[in-house]
Amino acid sequence: MRCLKVSILASFALSCALVLPAQANAPTSSLRPTLREIPQAVQLTAAQATQPITLLQGRSLRPKMRGASTQVAPKKEAVLVQASTTQDNARFTRWVRSFKSRARAKGISQRTIDNAFEGVRYDAKIIERDRNQSEFTKTIWDYLDSAASASRVTNGKAALRKHRKAFDAIEAKYGVEREIVAAVWGLESAYGEFRGNEDIIEALATLAFDGRRGRFFEQQLIAALEILDNGDVSPRNMTGSWAGAMGHTQFIPTSYLAYAVDFTGDGKRDIWSDDPTDALASTAAYLKRFGWVKGMPWGVEVQLPRGFNYALASRKIKKMPSDWADLGVRDMSGERVRDYGAASLLLPAGAQGAAFMIFKNFNVIERYNAADAYVIGVGHLGDRLKGDGPIRASWPRGDRALKFAERKELQERLSAAGFSTQGVDGKIGPNTISAVRAYQRSVGAIPDGYPSLSILKALR
Repeated sequence: MRCLKVSILASFALSCALVLPAQANAPTSSLRPTLREIPQAVQLTAAQATQPITLLQGRSLRPKMRGASTQVAPKKEAVLVQASTTQDNARFTRWVRSFKSRARAKGISQRTIDNAFEGVRYDAKIIERDRNQSEFTKTIWDYLDSAASASRVTNGKAALRKHRKAFDAIEAKYGVEREIVAAVWGLESAYGEFRGNEDIIEALATLAFDGRRGRFFEQQLIAALEILDNGDVSPRNMTGSWAGAMGHTQFIPTSYLAYAVDFTGDGKRDIWSDDPTDALASTAAYLKRFGWVKGMPWGVEVQLPRGFNYALASRKIKKMPSDWADLGVRDMSGERVRDYGAASLLLPAGAQGAAFMIFKNFNVIERYNAADAYVIGVGHLGDRLKGDGPIRASWPRGDRALKFAERKELQERLSAAGFSTQGVDGKIGPNTISAVRAYQRSVGAIPDGYPSLSILKALR
C-alpha cells in the first residue's frame, strides 16, 4: 500500500528492486518501497500453499556441546562480533531509555511504554537483514508469473468462497471489487499464510536505534505505541515483517492509524488475527479513500498497430479509449475499448512485451505500492480471480533485468553520448526513458524507451 506500500514476507525494505521505468506521474507520498519479494507461498502448489508452516520438532538447531578435550578457541572474527553486539546492546539500552522519554512527551501512557518494551532487546539479525538486502532484480514477466501463478489464483478463489459473506459486506460498503481486495491480500501475505512473526516493537526499536533510516522508523515506533495505547492489540501479539509491516495486508503503523477500520464492530481494528475481515475492509477503505471507481478496470491489455508512434506511450499523455481506437489501439480481440475514462498507454517491457491501456484505478492501486509491476500484478491477479485468462502478448524472455551498477553505467554512457539523463542514480525515471528514446531514434531503433541490456551493450 502506498501508505503502507513494505514480507520476509512483505518487507517495505527494497528487497525486490524490480527494474522497470519509473513513471513521471506516479504518486510520490508512499511510505513504502517500490516493490518487495512476493511471499513464498506462490512458489508452492495449491495444496502445499494451504499447509501450515511448522518448525522442526524434537531437534535442536544448535550444535551439541563438545567435550573439554575437543573444544576449539573461538575465532578472532567471532570474538569481534560478540564484542560489537555487546556494545550495541548497551547503546541500545541507553537509546531506549531516551526514546521512552520522547514517547511519553508524545502522549503515550507510561503503562503502554513499559508493557511494550518489556523483554525487548536489540536484534542484530534485523540490522543484518537491513544491511544485506541483495539487489534482487527481476523482470516484469518473472514477477507476474509469480504474482498470478496457478496456485495463487486457485488459493484466491478458495479464499473468496470461504470469506464470501465478509467480501459481500465489504464490497457493498466501499464499492471496491472483492477480487481486487483479494489480490492485494494474495500478494501481501499469500491470503494470510505469511503475515510475519517478528515482534514489531523490537524490530522497529532496533531499526530506529540503528539510525540508517532512524527518523522514519522512530515515527513508525511512536505510531505502534499509539496503536497499543488504543487497545487494538497487545504488545507481543503485534507481529509482522522484520521492517514493521503488519497483518494480512501489511499495513505499517502510520498507515494503520490513518486508514484501518473496525469492520466487525468489536471495538478493535484487528488486522493480526486469523479472521481477515478488518484487514480486508481496511484495504478496501484505503482504495476507496484514494478514488477507486467501481466498474472501471485498472487496465486493459491492448495491441498496437504497425507504425505506432511509441512517444505516445507515456503517463503524461491521456486520451479516451475511443480516441486511442482511432489511432489503431484495440483490445486483444481487436475490439474498441469502452470509454471508461481517460487512459494512458503503458509498455512495461517496451515494444517487445505486453501493452496496457491504464485508467484511474491503476493510479489508485499505485497509492498502495508505486511499482508498476506490483500494480499490474494486483490488477492482473484480480482479473484472473474474476475468471479472465492470462496476459496474451509474449514477453522478451531472453532478456534479463539490468543490475543497479548496469543502470548507472547506462545513464553514464547515454549522457556521454549526448543523451543526458540529468544525473546518474541507477533509477530509471522519465529523464532516462527520454534519453533512451532519443538514442533509439538516433540509431533507427523503435523509440520505446525501454532500458534493455542490448542498448547498454551497444553503447559500450
